Amino acid sequence: MLKGLGGLGDMAGMMKKAQEMQTKMAQLQDDLHDITVTGESGAGLVKATASAKGELKALDIDPSIFNGDDKEVVEDLILAAIKDAQQKASDRAQEEMSKLTEGLGLPKDMKLPF
Repeated sequence: MLKGLGGLGDMAGMMKKAQEMQTKMAQLQDDLHDITVTGESGAGLVKATASAKGELKALDIDPSIFNGDDKEVVEDLILAAIKDAQQKASDRAQEEMSKLTEGLGLPKDMKLPF
């Protein structure tokens, strides 16, 4: 009797999936603030901790590197540790997004948000 509306059933299913994805994306965005990663440089002499959103949370510097003559080296180590933490944060966020897309039946390599 409703054969002419056959596509509407699929559309309703797609809308439900889209709403589920939106809810899960919002939750994941909140979760990324709580997930932390630590980047290092100088064999662990400088450590930078960031959220998976890339927000720098902490910086730990071994006091042994503080020598007046090594100012530029220390600055380079700090920058390297922060960059490492940011890259790890980006990787972790993408990993979490991949888990979400797989759970929704989307391709694993699909990049979100669009």
